[in-house]
Parts: sequence; structure tokens; C-alpha cells
Amino acid sequence: MSKLYEGDVVAWAYEQAALLRSGEFDRIDALNIAEEIEAVARSEKRELASRFAVLLCHLLKWRFQPALRSQSWQRTMRDQRAAIASHLAKMPSLKPLLDNEEWLAHAFNDAVRLASEQTGLDEFPDTCPWTIQQILDPDFRPG
Repeated sequence: MSKLYEGDVVAWAYEQAALLRSGEFDRIDALNIAEEIEAVARSEKRELASRFAVLLCHLLKWRFQPALRSQSWQRTMRDQRAAIASHLAKMPSLKPLLDNEEWLAHAFNDAVRLASEQTGLDEFPDTCPWTIQQILDPDFRPG
């Protein structure tokens, strides 16, 4: 089973699903199934962090480039907030991440990198200046 997992994870996944559904538990590849399940959880965390970084990037651009504010930036902020809310509603076990300072700092650092690349500016703060409540508030626009 390990060779199929290493060679074609999609074929392996279908095979494992079929074995589980048919009750052939003695034939399943339990270690790799556990690894793949954990990978799904990591992927969902990355998705949330990515959406936060995009939202924070646009909040930074809004704050530091007031002359360039646009409907597009507002739409991106609205869309990311909606996607974050939906993601958290579907996976409430991710909500504690919002209280994790290290997680928020990582998302903010990604946002600063994105904003710097997109704007050419390097004057962004070292730490996130907004609370989670502000970041997620649909009406919040910094500055």
C-alpha cells in the first residue's frame, strides 16, 4: 500500500475509501490515512491564515495609501471577511486561532510582505495595530 501512496496518492485515496466503506479494516493503510487527515486540518488552517493575510494587506493599503482607495479594495475586504466568517462557521475548531497572538503575528507578517510587494512601501508597523474585532468588522476601515 505504501508504494501506491508514494506513487499516486489519488488512486491510494480512492482505494482506502473503498476499503473503509467495505469494512476491510485489516487492509487499510492507517498510518498514511492519519497523516492525510492531519494534512486536511493543516490545509484548513493555511486557508484561514491566507484569507487573513489578504484582508490585512488590504487594510494596510487602505490605511497607508488613502489616495488610492478603491471599490476593488473594499470588495476584497468584504469578500475576505465573508469567506473568513463562512470558514469559521463551517469549522468552529479554528476559532481559537483568532486568540493566538503567534498565529495573528504570522498572518500579519504575511500581510506586510504582500502589501510591501504590491505598494513598494516599507513603512508598515511591526505588529498588527488592530484587534480581531476590528479586522472582522464589516464596517471597519482604518484611517
